[in-house]
Order: sequence, then structure tokens, then C-alpha cells
Amino acid sequence: MMKTLSSISSYAVSLLFEVMNIWNTTSDFILLGLFNHTETHLFLFVMVLMIAITSLVGNALMIFLIHQDAQLHMPMYFLLSQLSLMDMMLVSTIVPRMAADYLKGNKSISPAGCGLQIFFFITLEGGECFLLASMSYDRYVAVCHPLRYAVLMSWQLCLRMTVGSWFLGAADGLMQAVATLSFPFCDAHEIDHFFCEAPTLVRLACADTSVFENVMYICCVLMLLVPFSLILISYSLIFAAVLQMHSREARKKAFATCSSHLSVVGLFYGAAISIYMRPKSYRSANHDKIVSVFYTIFTPLLNPIIYSMRNGDVKGALRKCMSQCPTSSHE
Repeated sequence: MMKTLSSISSYAVSLLFEVMNIWNTTSDFILLGLFNHTETHLFLFVMVLMIAITSLVGNALMIFLIHQDAQLHMPMYFLLSQLSLMDMMLVSTIVPRMAADYLKGNKSISPAGCGLQIFFFITLEGGECFLLASMSYDRYVAVCHPLRYAVLMSWQLCLRMTVGSWFLGAADGLMQAVATLSFPFCDAHEIDHFFCEAPTLVRLACADTSVFENVMYICCVLMLLVPFSLILISYSLIFAAVLQMHSREARKKAFATCSSHLSVVGLFYGAAISIYMRPKSYRSANHDKIVSVFYTIFTPLLNPIIYSMRNGDVKGALRKCMSQCPTSSHE
């Protein structure tokens, strides 16, 4: 086992050095961006920027409430705080660079910068796939086995699922970043996108990328469809259990909690599957950019709104925080 890990690590290091040599000999890429310098596009740019700032504030507030309120110190809300952290990091990875490029007019990005964007983007998107699956298991245990919740959803298991989500996302991100930038690129280094994304960058390669594209497709199936299948199974069992509940109030509470999670799942997986599992012949640069805007900027804004509006505990924690703020400032 140790020999296998040693050989894998030595191969990864040698591949990393090879990619770094390619980075040093490859000229910068040009991100064509999302907006032009017209009045309409300037208005859209300001709107996107405001949405991104609101998203950062909303997710930061969600993390703060979960950290401060003792009633929210539960595995479900810890997983939710990790989701908010991933969304904050995702917006911070994409939007500041896009805004700076648009305002300064400098659209170039180095191969190293491009590789870092791919790594962080895939890490956060992949980690969110598994995190949403973990959250669905948490809801399954809470609804179907409430008396055994502390055993079946212990803090130890919660932390393992969280670390596993981050690790699997980072492993996929590192693999895709290294593999994508290991290809030689043609003279035209223009990327018709507003950030570096592996499928878009591969189109510029001056080599046969069919094997890599097939491997990437398999990775997408594993990273998207496997967690999505687990989510569907969990919620099928949840709805079967909810329909058997005699208490109308219990059914209402269970549906309210689960519907918010399903809304987030539908938004996230719908956009991700549209980008990464759409046949190559049906893809276009404009379609990819529009869908990318949706799940890199709009979805991180919707997550805290959906969870706060449909969750009584979060709304109660927010009211408690707002009622304590004037008191503390007066003192």
C-alpha cells in the first residue's frame, strides 16, 4: 500500500513539474469576457457585481448566524455553513477577476492563473456535489429515523463527510487543472469565456484531446450523477415516510425543510449537468457563458435566501441577532 501511494505521489510530482515547464513556455491567455463596453452591458455588469456582493454578504451572514446561535449547532446547519463557505469562495474566485478585467481592459491571464482558477472552480463545484448528497442523507435520517438521529448522524460522521467532500473536489480539481494545461495550445490563445473553464480551454489545444474528454466525461458522471442519484434515493424515502405521517403539522414542517434543499439541488445540478454533460455538438460559447453566470453568481445568492426564507430556525436566529444588535450598540 505504501509503495503504491509512493509511486502515485512521485508520478503526480513529475507530472506537476512537466506542466510547470509548459506554463513557463506558454504565453498568456486572453479572456474575451462577458460584457462589451456599451451602456446596456455596463448596466448588466453593475447588476452582476451587485448580485455578487449581495451573495457574499448573504452567505457570510448565514455562516455568522450558524456560528453564533447555539440552537443552530447541529450537523444539518454545519453542512449548510460549509455550503455557504463554498459559495463565497466560488464567487471570490470568479467575480473579482472578471470585474478587474472589464474595468481595466486588461483581459490577459497567465497559464498559472488559469490553472488556479480551474483548480478552485472544480474543487468548489465538485465539493458542493458531495456536500449536497451529505445534506440529503442528514434530512433522510432526521425525517425517517428521528429517534436515532444522534447515532446515525453523529458529529464524527458529519465531519468525515465534510472533509471527504472537500478532498474529492480538490482531487478532481487538481487532476483537471494539471491535465488541461499539459496540452500544447495553438497560436490563438483567446478563451471565449469570462473565466478559465476546462471544457472551454481544451478547445484551444493543438493535440488530440479525445481521451482526456472521455475521461473528463466519466469524472463528471461520477461527480454529478452518483451524488444526484443518492439525493434522489434519499428524498424518495423521505417523501414515502412523510406521506405516512398522521400529524399535519409534522408533514408541513418536513416538506418545508426538504423543499428548500430540493430547490438548491435542482438549481445546482440542472446548471452543472447542462454544462458538463451536454453533447459537444449541441454546445456553444454563448450558452456556456449564460449557464456559467447562473451557477457561479446567481445560485450562490439564492442558497442563503432559500434556506433563510424556508427555515424557521434560521429566521429565528436572524430575529434574535437583530434584536440584540441595538442593545449591544446602546451599551
